[in-house]
Amino acid sequence: MPLVKGGKIATDTFVHLADDAEVPADGAILISAAKFLEHAETLSDRAGKTGVIWPNNRDVDDLLPYLGRLAVVALVFPTFRDGRAYTQARLLRERHGFKGELRATGQVLRDQFVFMLRAGFDAFEVKKESDAEAFAATVKRYSVFYQPTGDGRITALHRRMQLRHSESAGQ
Repeated sequence: MPLVKGGKIATDTFVHLADDAEVPADGAILISAAKFLEHAETLSDRAGKTGVIWPNNRDVDDLLPYLGRLAVVALVFPTFRDGRAYTQARLLRERHGFKGELRATGQVLRDQFVFMLRAGFDAFEVKKESDAEAFAATVKRYSVFYQPTGDGRITALHRRMQLRHSESAGQ
């Protein structure tokens, strides 16, 4: 699957590891939540980066003791109508301060890309190359937003306030 990261099509350096596969000592891996929680302490001692594929029906609070050790949290959208991963993303970014890669997987659709970005996702596994190209173009299209979120972008209101403040300071 193509990966979009930082508004560009990127090479995925993480290997998706099956539940019955042995965990390698190094290299970047993405593993299921069940396998991760079963081996969380030993995974922390690995030389390589570790990521977890976290289903949207699991509580993100279960990840809290390990967030500092995870390079990637991949949140799953099982269907386009199921938005629980949006909530998980916002909780991880805004409440729990997760700084690693937050990846959207599953039913990641073009018309939801901007909303996913605003929720805190910074990487996206998409089904088709054309979706990856469309997303890369979409990221550049929108630069001003009205609603505040945890993605660090200032809102249109705050931009106007900054402009007025700088104009009044210059007088």
